Amino acid sequence: MGKLSFIPLGGLGEIGKNMALLDYDGQAIMIDAGLMFPDDRHPGIDYIIPDFNFLAEEGGRLKGVLLTHGHEDHIGAVPYLLQKINVPIYGTKLTLGFVKAKLEEFSLPNPPVFIEVDPKVQFDLGPFHIEFIRVTHSIVDAVGLAITTPVGVVIHTGDFKIDPTPIDGIPIDLNKFAEYGSKGVLMLMSDSTNVEREGYTLSEKVVGEEFERIFPKAKRRIIVACFASNIHRVQQVLEAAVKVGRKVCIMGRSMVRNTRVASELGFMHIPSNILIQPENLKGYDPKEVVIVTTGSQGEPMSSVTRMAMGDHKQISLQPDDMVILSARTIPGNERSISNIINHLYRQGAEVLYEAVSEIHVSGHACREEQKIMLALVKPKYFIPVHGEYRHLVLHARLAEEMGVKSENTIVLENGEKFIIEGDEAHIEKESNGGIILVDGKHIADVGNVVLRDRLHLSQDGVVVAMITVDTANGKIVGGPDLVTRGFTESMSDELMNDARHAVKRVLDDETYDKNTDWNSVKESMRKSLQKFYSQKSNRRPMILPVVMEM
Repeated sequence: MGKLSFIPLGGLGEIGKNMALLDYDGQAIMIDAGLMFPDDRHPGIDYIIPDFNFLAEEGGRLKGVLLTHGHEDHIGAVPYLLQKINVPIYGTKLTLGFVKAKLEEFSLPNPPVFIEVDPKVQFDLGPFHIEFIRVTHSIVDAVGLAITTPVGVVIHTGDFKIDPTPIDGIPIDLNKFAEYGSKGVLMLMSDSTNVEREGYTLSEKVVGEEFERIFPKAKRRIIVACFASNIHRVQQVLEAAVKVGRKVCIMGRSMVRNTRVASELGFMHIPSNILIQPENLKGYDPKEVVIVTTGSQGEPMSSVTRMAMGDHKQISLQPDDMVILSARTIPGNERSISNIINHLYRQGAEVLYEAVSEIHVSGHACREEQKIMLALVKPKYFIPVHGEYRHLVLHARLAEEMGVKSENTIVLENGEKFIIEGDEAHIEKESNGGIILVDGKHIADVGNVVLRDRLHLSQDGVVVAMITVDTANGKIVGGPDLVTRGFTESMSDELMNDARHAVKRVLDDETYDKNTDWNSVKESMRKSLQKFYSQKSNRRPMILPVVMEM
């Protein structure tokens, strides 16, 4: 009997960058390939993705990537993965539609291979026999996975909730989960996000009912911010707008792209003559308009943020405009969202968000739904996934309450490896489980040194010290001149003069000729300024000495 390993590369102990490997005797499949947005510790970085470089070095180990749904934290790393590894991508119609649309912005070394799979269709991939299982979530066309391996069945729920009244009328396939559970499931990996919430997650239809209740009360423009992938949410905005006779303007590149893809693939119905373009907004009375856009998480360049800060090209917020932030706050974004809400209020807008209105419901299962999944699947081993560390621990305890043996509830961290071999199972530490930082469309060559420099600049600023030298005779003919940025605006002329004299003293102590090593001179300048500013201001700005030769 061979060895089965489950190796999470991202998504455990955090919300985002979901990626995991299931390996049987050196042949592996990947479950999801997501990204995570950076925080204050990663200045200048656009995205963070799991480190999968070791897979590129291991040739044909990876047989395929299975995508559970089209959220960025599950598909966002696919373009970067395909830059390194030419591997087939399996997913449902809408999920692959979103991925293909993203790839229009990328140049790949090889044409990608996409294989569309409908729920209940079964297929083989190396030693794995796979079936997609329909689940309900906050995005259309989401699935869980049933993976039959030579040592037993593995179930991965994907992100799910049990919605009895989904917008598209297609409920979660609990019968299929129960069918596998009755036959015997070796291991279950299940969504842990809402384990702290008792009861059941509300149906998505609750949000549509809330839109229909509040839209007629709006005195001027209605602006709804939500995730671009939440097609059902956008559909309900369109339907509520029709009922109050308003036109709809869709803004934001990802929002426009996703609604276009969903409409073309038949997952959205856009009523005729309801859409208007941003450049035509001025031709409509504000009482006739609904704007759907991105920015529910306070992203710096999003439309809502620009509106809140008063620098949006087409929209200047006015008193009585209604702004609806129809999304849950992702952990880590609390401060930015709070700032945006405050700025929206300063603009005079009426602001509705999760804490004060039912304009958002979660796409993740609460405790009672998690119990139902455990009761249906009845796994031997249970691994909580998709959550911060406390979520994983609480979900593991819930599994124990539902009858899973405590020694068989496995709380992992990214990079650890859970191995089943015969009747034995154990955890091994892995060297893999790091991160890759992304600047723009390409994997960045940004390591700890670069991040340290960026943090240094953001906290203490920079001082540039310049001198001009005549290399023919080694004489200093200009400077030292100092330029500061982000250091302090209140630096007195006296302090600037003292800093120049500190550099000049170092320079006067040296002798120069045409063979002078000017790199050593620059180092002396740097050290003198570093010491000066440390003593005079208790600050450590980045010092950049410059020698201009003539």
